Amino acid sequence: MNDPKEYGEKSRDEEATPPGFYSAPKRVAFRPVRPADLHEIMAIETASFSSPWSTRFFLEELRDPRSHSLLCEMDGQITGYIIFWSLAEVVDIHNLAVRPDCRQKGIGRGLLAAAIHEAQCAKATRMTLEVRKSNEPAKRLYQSVGFTAQGVRKGYYADNGEDALIMVMNLECPVS
Repeated sequence: MNDPKEYGEKSRDEEATPPGFYSAPKRVAFRPVRPADLHEIMAIETASFSSPWSTRFFLEELRDPRSHSLLCEMDGQITGYIIFWSLAEVVDIHNLAVRPDCRQKGIGRGLLAAAIHEAQCAKATRMTLEVRKSNEPAKRLYQSVGFTAQGVRKGYYADNGEDALIMVMNLECPVS
């Protein structure tokens, strides 16, 4: 899924804008995460989560053939990323974060739209994720693109034992 796909007329490595993403008059690009990006990714990760992933964990994700990643760059600066696994017909989102000073600008929605598009192109039939029950902004974002709550994982988060809400979105094939 990390092969360059085309969104409109430009590839992700150029200046692609995935379907459904509103872009301000800045240069926006979506591309796979590379090991050289990890310094900036880790800054976003530690600013976003009480129990951030380690650099080593990110490197393991980048090496795993089931794992796929996208990051968003605006004017050459990394503003967010998404990590997801492709498991047969299911795509599971493992991590999504946006730089704190870039939130509420459509970046998370754009990353989700790009991941959804890749999942549809790979013929996945649904996407899943877990989110902290207390994370209202993330739950609103996921619901706004079509995810619905389907269950709870009790004590899912090791740092404080918080429950995770299981969210699912059924996918339709993209219109050609």
